[in-house]
Amino acid sequence: MQNTGMRNTATQHTATPTHCPYCALQCGMNLTPAADGTVEVSERADFPVNRGALCGKGRTAPAVLSSRVRLTSPLVRSGDGALVPASWEEALGRIAGNLARTRAEHGADALGVFGGGGLTNEKAYTLGKFARVVLGTSQIDYNGRFCMSSAAAAGVKAFGLDRGLPFPLEDIPKTGCVVLVGSNPAETMPPSLRYFTELRENGGTLIVVDPRRTKTAEQADLHLAPRPGTDLALALGMLHLVVAEGRVDEGYVEERTAGWEDARAAAMGHWPEYVERITGVSVPELREAVRLFCEPEAAMVLTARGPEQQAKGTDTVGAWINLCLATGRAGRPLSGYGCLTGQGNGQGGREHGQKADQLPGYRKLTDPAARRHVAEVWGVDPDSLPGPGRSAYELLDALGTDIRSLLLMGSNPVVSAPRAAHVEERLRSLDFLAVCDVVLSETAALADVVLPVTQWAEESGTTTSLEGRVLLRRRAISAPDGVRSDLEVLHELAARLGVEKGFPTEPEEVFEELRRASAGGPADYSGIDYRRLAEENGVFWPCPAPNGTDRTGRTDGSDRTDGTTEAAVRHPGTPRLFLDRFATDDGRARFVPVSHRPSAEEPDDEYPVLLTTGRVVAQYQSGAQTRRVDELNAAAPGPFVELHPRLAARLGAAEGDPVAVVSRRGRAVAPARITTGIRPDTVFMPFHWAGEGRANTLTNPALDPTSRMPEFKVCAVRVEAVTEAAAPAGTP
Repeated sequence: MQNTGMRNTATQHTATPTHCPYCALQCGMNLTPAADGTVEVSERADFPVNRGALCGKGRTAPAVLSSRVRLTSPLVRSGDGALVPASWEEALGRIAGNLARTRAEHGADALGVFGGGGLTNEKAYTLGKFARVVLGTSQIDYNGRFCMSSAAAAGVKAFGLDRGLPFPLEDIPKTGCVVLVGSNPAETMPPSLRYFTELRENGGTLIVVDPRRTKTAEQADLHLAPRPGTDLALALGMLHLVVAEGRVDEGYVEERTAGWEDARAAAMGHWPEYVERITGVSVPELREAVRLFCEPEAAMVLTARGPEQQAKGTDTVGAWINLCLATGRAGRPLSGYGCLTGQGNGQGGREHGQKADQLPGYRKLTDPAARRHVAEVWGVDPDSLPGPGRSAYELLDALGTDIRSLLLMGSNPVVSAPRAAHVEERLRSLDFLAVCDVVLSETAALADVVLPVTQWAEESGTTTSLEGRVLLRRRAISAPDGVRSDLEVLHELAARLGVEKGFPTEPEEVFEELRRASAGGPADYSGIDYRRLAEENGVFWPCPAPNGTDRTGRTDGSDRTDGTTEAAVRHPGTPRLFLDRFATDDGRARFVPVSHRPSAEEPDDEYPVLLTTGRVVAQYQSGAQTRRVDELNAAAPGPFVELHPRLAARLGAAEGDPVAVVSRRGRAVAPARITTGIRPDTVFMPFHWAGEGRANTLTNPALDPTSRMPEFKVCAVRVEAVTEAAAPAGTP
C-alpha cells in the first residue's frame, strides 16, 4: 500500500466499518489507518451483501487517497492558460463571481449544474437545493441519467414506484429461475456473482441474454445472444410463447394487474419465427427460455445497461416487466423484476433532487403538493422553485449556447458522455467551468477552477444500494490539508451568493433535513437516522417515521396506546416491495403495450457493423480513479476492440493489431482482441479510457423519448485496419 500523505485522526490500528466507494453493491469493508500513513482494507463479514468478499477495485480503493494521485490544492486558470495552485478564498471567489455575473447578464437558466451518481445522498440533496434555491436555475441533471433512467421510467409506469431491486439480493439464490438481461456481474460487480452461483447450486437455472459470451454467460444454463438493439423483440417473442403455450397466470392477471388485453395484442404480433429473424435467437432457444422461466414456482428478470441504454430502453424494460406480470412473477415472494443499478449511489442519487425533474423523496417537480412540502422544509416560496430542466445529454449539448456557466461535481463527461468529442467541444465553449473532484479528471483539466474535495474514507454520509438499502459510510481518516468537502464548498458558495443559512456542512445535519423533505414521498427516509443505520447495517426504504404511512398504505404500528416505546414499534423498513399491493392508485400493476422498432441507427453499406460498449473488471466507469491505481492498470492497461475471427480475417487483423472503429460521430483506435465469444456482426469496446481509444467518441446520443437515456449500447460503425497514414483518432 502506498503512503497516502494524510493526517490520520482515527486511532492507529482501529478499524472503521464502512463501504466501498465504487459500484451499487456498496460492499462492506473495514479501514484501518497505519503509522506510515497507509490505509489497510480488511474483510467485514458482518455486512450481508458481500459477506467479506471484495473485488480488486474495492481492495485497492485506498490507493486513490494518496496525495501522489489526488488533488490537494485548488487550481485556477492563469493568464497563460495553465491551471495553477490558488487559495480557497481566490478559487471560491472566482466561482461565485462568475456564477453571479452569468446570472445577471443572461438569467438564472444560463447556469448549469451537473452532478454524479457517486455523490452521497447528503451531497445530491444539497446540490439540488443549491441549484434551485441559490442559483434559481432549472438546469440541473446528473450522470445517473446515463445509468438506470430507462429502468426507472418503466418501473414507475408498471408499478407506480422505482427501486432498483424490490427485494434483497439474498432472495436470488432461493428463486427458481433468473433471466439476466444485458448484465455481466462477473466483471461489473464480482461479489454478487455468488448469488447466481448459489442459485444454480440450489437447483435453479440462470438464463443470460447478451450478444457476447461474457464470463457471466459462461456460467449460464442458457445463453441467448441477440443482435444488439433487439432485446425488446426478444422479450415480446417470449411473451407471445407464454400466451400461445397457455402459461399465462390468469388469476394473477385478473386480480393484480390492468391493461393486459392491449399488451397481449401487441405481443401476439411477435411470433417466434419473426423474432428469430430480428434477434438471431433461434425458435428452439426461445421455447427453452420460456420453459425454464415458467416451470418453477418463482422466477425473476433482472436487467442492466444492455437493454436500458437504448433509445427504446423504457419500452424494452417494459416488455420484460410485462413478461413477469403475465406469468405472475411480480409482487410475490422470490419473484419479480429488478434493475441491477450500476453507480455507487445511483439509486439514492436520483431520489433526492439532482435529477432535472425531481425533488427530494422521489417527488415530481411538477406536483404542486410536492413543491409545497419541499418548499416548506427549505423555507422558500413554492413558486420560487424552477420547473424541470434539460436531461443530462441535452444539458451538455446546450453548453456554450443557452448555458454559459457550469458547476460540475463527481462526473467526467469528457469520457462518459455519448458523442464525447462533441461534449468536450461544448465544455470548451463555456464562458466558465468549475469542477469539484478528487483527481484531475479529463473534464477537470478543462475547467477554469478546480476544487479538491474529500473522498469516501475522509467523510461520513449515506448511500443507497441497488437493493434500496440506505447505508452509512463512516469517516475513517482525515483529509489532507487543503482539501474540503463538497458540503463545505456549497455552503461557502451559497454564502457568497447571498444565502447564508440552509446549507450546513455536517452530513448528519443535512440528513436530518433530508428526512423531513422526503417524508411522505415515494422514497420516504423519514424513519431512518444515522443511529439506526449503524445499529442495523442499513435500512430499506420506504421507511416512514413513527405515525407515518408508507406508499403501500401500511402504517408502522406506532399509533399503539399500550405504552410500547417508539423504538420498539418504529417502521422496520421495506426489504420487499409490492407483496400486498403495487404503488399505484388502485394497487394494481400496469401492463404497457409495446412493440419492436429498429434502433436509432441501423447498419448500412457504409457502416455495416454494430458497436456495443461496456466495462471490464479492473476499471470503473470513466476510469478517473481506477486508472490511477497501479494494480488495476496492470490488469487492464488500456482499451481494446473485441471482434469475431471472421471479421478479423476480412480486415487482415491479428490479435493485438491496432484497428479503427469509425461511426458517424468519430473514430477510435485500439488493439484487436479476437474471440468467438462475440457475434460476427458486432464489435465491443470498454468505455473507461480517454484519448484515441475513447469508445464514447463513437456512441449515439439518440434519446429515449421517456427516460432521455442515450443509445450507448448500439450504433452503426465500420472497422478498418490501421495504417501509418491513417487519420488521427476522433475524426470521422
